Amino acid sequence: MNARHTTESTLEQIRLLLERTDEAPTLQALADEAQLSPSHLQRAFRRRYGMSPSEYHRARRFGQLKTALRKGAAVTDAVYDAGFGSGSRVYEHSDRLLGMTPASYRAGGAGASIRFTTTGTTLGRLLVATTTRGICSVTLGDTDPELEARLADEFPHASRERVDAGREEWLDAVIARIAGELGWSDADAPDLPPLDVAATAFQWRVWNALTRIPSGVTKSYGELAAELGMPKAARAIGNACGNNRLALIVPCHRIVREDGSLGGWRWGVERKRELLASEQRHGAEHRKQPVAA
Repeated sequence: MNARHTTESTLEQIRLLLERTDEAPTLQALADEAQLSPSHLQRAFRRRYGMSPSEYHRARRFGQLKTALRKGAAVTDAVYDAGFGSGSRVYEHSDRLLGMTPASYRAGGAGASIRFTTTGTTLGRLLVATTTRGICSVTLGDTDPELEARLADEFPHASRERVDAGREEWLDAVIARIAGELGWSDADAPDLPPLDVAATAFQWRVWNALTRIPSGVTKSYGELAAELGMPKAARAIGNACGNNRLALIVPCHRIVREDGSLGGWRWGVERKRELLASEQRHGAEHRKQPVAA
C-alpha cells in the first residue's frame, strides 16, 4: 500500500471520527489518532476536504442544526442536539454559516427585513436585495414580477420592501460594482458591501476562489478543484456553484465543463454565453489600450 493511499485512508478515518463526535477533538488528539504531526494533518486534511478539521466539525454541526430547524425543531433543542454546548456559540457563527440567526432561519426568514430594487442590464432585469446585515440576493431574470416572486420563494416569511426613489447606498454600490466590473460603466467599482447569505465553510471557500478568476477567463470544475488542493471535489464544487445566490458578485458563470462546453447556469445558459463573450470582448479592448507614459 503506497503512502498516498495510506494518507487518504487515514484522513477518511479522521473525517468519520469528526462525523461521530459531538465535542470537537483537539488537533493534537486527531494527530495522535492519525499518527501524523499536527501540522501535517492540518495541511493534508485541508487539501483533501477544503477546510481544517475544526472547520469541518463546525460545518457538520451547522448542517445538522439547519436540517433540524427546517423540520420545525425548537431552536434550543436543535442547538443542543447538534452538539453545541451553548446557544451563544451558535450565534457567534450564525451570520457566516446561516446568513441569519437560527430562529430567523427556522422561520424561513421571519423577522428579517429585506429591501430590494431592480434595474435593467444587457442581460435582462437585475434584482439586488439586502438585509440590515448585508446583501442577501442578486438575481437575473426577464421581468420584475419574476424576480420578485423568486425573492419571495427564497425568503417566504421575511418582510420585503421595494426601494426605488433614494435607493440605499448598498443597493447602488452593488449595481455600480457589477456595471464597472462587466464593462457596462467606466466608473470605478466601489468596495463590495457586506454579504448576508447562508453558506457552509466549504461553500465560502469555493465562492472566494471564484472571485479570484479574472473577468473573461473560464475554468473547469476539475481545474478549480485542483487549485484548491481537492482534485476529487469537482462534483462538490459544482454543488457549491449551484447554491450560489449572488449572480455576478460570485462569478460562477466562469466555471465550465471539462470539455470546455458552458454547462448550465442558474440564470440561464444563454445569459452565461452572452456574459462570457462580453467579458472577453471587454478584456480584449482593455488590453489594446495604450499604456500611459
